[in-house]
Amino acid sequence: MPTLHFKGKTFVQNHHLAVKYHQLVPKAELSLTDSAYGGTGTVSLHDNLIIQGDNLKALKALLPTYAGKVKCIYIDPPYNTGNEKWVYNDNVNSPMIQEWLGSIVDKEDMTRHDKWLCMMMPRLKLLRELLSENGVIFISCDDNEQHRLRLLLDEVFGNQNFIQNIIWQKKYTQSNDAKYFSDTHDFVICYAKNKIDGEVKNGFTLNLINRTEEQNERYTNPDNDERGPWMTQPLHAKSGTDKTYVFEFKNKVKWQPPAGTFPRYAKETLENADNENRIWFGAKGDAVPRMKKFLSEMKDGVTSKSIWLYNEVGSNDDAKKPLKELFGDNLFATPKPVSLIRKIIELSTNDNDIILDSFAGSGTTAHAVLEQNKEDNGSRKFVLIEMEDYANTITAERVRRVIKGVKTAKNELLKKGTGGSFSYFALGDTIEMESLLRGKNLPSFTEFARYLFYTATGEEFNEKAINEKIGFIGESKTYEVYLIYKPDIEWLKRNALTLDGCRSLPSFKAKQRLVFAPCKYIDDHTCLEYRIDFCQLPYEIYRIQK
Repeated sequence: MPTLHFKGKTFVQNHHLAVKYHQLVPKAELSLTDSAYGGTGTVSLHDNLIIQGDNLKALKALLPTYAGKVKCIYIDPPYNTGNEKWVYNDNVNSPMIQEWLGSIVDKEDMTRHDKWLCMMMPRLKLLRELLSENGVIFISCDDNEQHRLRLLLDEVFGNQNFIQNIIWQKKYTQSNDAKYFSDTHDFVICYAKNKIDGEVKNGFTLNLINRTEEQNERYTNPDNDERGPWMTQPLHAKSGTDKTYVFEFKNKVKWQPPAGTFPRYAKETLENADNENRIWFGAKGDAVPRMKKFLSEMKDGVTSKSIWLYNEVGSNDDAKKPLKELFGDNLFATPKPVSLIRKIIELSTNDNDIILDSFAGSGTTAHAVLEQNKEDNGSRKFVLIEMEDYANTITAERVRRVIKGVKTAKNELLKKGTGGSFSYFALGDTIEMESLLRGKNLPSFTEFARYLFYTATGEEFNEKAINEKIGFIGESKTYEVYLIYKPDIEWLKRNALTLDGCRSLPSFKAKQRLVFAPCKYIDDHTCLEYRIDFCQLPYEIYRIQK
């Protein structure tokens, strides 16, 4: 397989592993969890989420809760046209990349494509970890990086998992001042985590889209067949592997494929169709035979095309309309239309799936999820990450207004509101074992438990399972996991795993107990007796392979 090379690749291809875990700090005052709109009244990582902070660090922080759980990812990263004024901010351990930090990437930057790929690679690797085994990612881009992005995705997801390079008609007007061609489309590149093939049986499948009235009207019923409306299809095709043959029907009509074509059906299929009155010889009975296709036997939906027209999924102009209704102004130069993201959601998710957008911008993805849930009574959840200052004032505020409704809006759904809730989190301090020795930036019990459980087991952490009184933080396939900890350096100096602590553990469940504590006042024989694997904080933090 061809390999993409770019400056800095050797330093970033494993950078996602070196990114430290950060605490996710709940911001109740910025959240919308009111029961009046369908919320639970409490801030939770299992709610719809809006996270403010660097998206690379935020993605890493989400792993303990969401690894392998996200069904659909949609991202709209900088197109890297040289006009977005984005800044490379990843603190990679490389002198060359250190020189890139903080500088705006513009058209004059001779390394802008290298920087863009260095920015994207670790994020794509973390996004892949967050995807479920049957998950899928959609990425908006244009010709500036489309060809390089394809090669990068081949490397991260595997070229065998490529689904489609969708063409989206973003404009319906023609730019006559264009130097060569009037640019009227962008791309939406689609890759599965696991594409169904001979070995993978439970990989990603694309939903069918609803049949339109126009498609159904193609089925007519000139002879009132009791099986319902039907249309006809030729018995030949332009390509095939079967050798040509001559077939004689019961009415003595002989048929064979026209020169240069092949039989569409096997002889046995034509025999059965003839016996079941599925062959149409025209109103007078003297036309070239065709196969009847009954509407009642068709699938509930149809396969999506790879070209999405503006009148089907919206244009750039359509994307600005809801922002104008919600805020009274165009706050973003190039937002994406809600209908475009809804199309992605319809094709790739079911009622209870999770949709993630780590370049959230104005919050279109959340808007689309809320609208889709309102239409089909779904319970999909969104996870948005936005690093800019407008994460609260625009991204989250748009979601608040979509949920509550805006009385001055012309659109009825925007006026009434969709209902729903979300919890707002900010990226907090890093979780570093060494800080326990110094007593600095000590994480809360829950955040530390989340980090330790995922790091030790590689499995999803469920904070509802926590029993802080006995130190229980969760159960994996192999372990019951306990944590003896408080975010207090003096408390940590005075407390340890003791014999009384061992005796107070719940009854044995036939699983080994993994106990994290500052130290232990018991011997190895006692650990063996109580089925305890002891891990001293902060030194013995490790991952047990899945």
